[in-house]
Amino acid sequence: MPDNCVFCRIVAGELPAKIIYQDDQVVAFRDTNPQAPVHILVIPREHIAGPLDFTDGLAGLAGQLIVAAGHVARQEGIAGDGYRLVLNQGRQGGQSVFHVHLHVLGGRRMTWPPG
Repeated sequence: MPDNCVFCRIVAGELPAKIIYQDDQVVAFRDTNPQAPVHILVIPREHIAGPLDFTDGLAGLAGQLIVAAGHVARQEGIAGDGYRLVLNQGRQGGQSVFHVHLHVLGGRRMTWPPG
């Protein structure tokens, strides 16, 4: 775990977060700067800097992020109307925390193109 990784510190219980879902591979919590009425971050417990750092051996973990996002969407009541999943890579792609995280956004109509 990198000492300066805020998400690793949340997983370790060193920093507070409004955790709404967790299993043995992932943790999901409310974003502190929400961009939609529902804005949840789903992160792996293991430190992985970004999507490009997923290897073939981590494909199951990548899939678990999406499975967990579905649990979160149902739990938050946005599954029926729809929601958006966002996965950013690098600064130009909008990544600001370099621990891979899947945004689950919902509770309003999403526009296209995004950003």
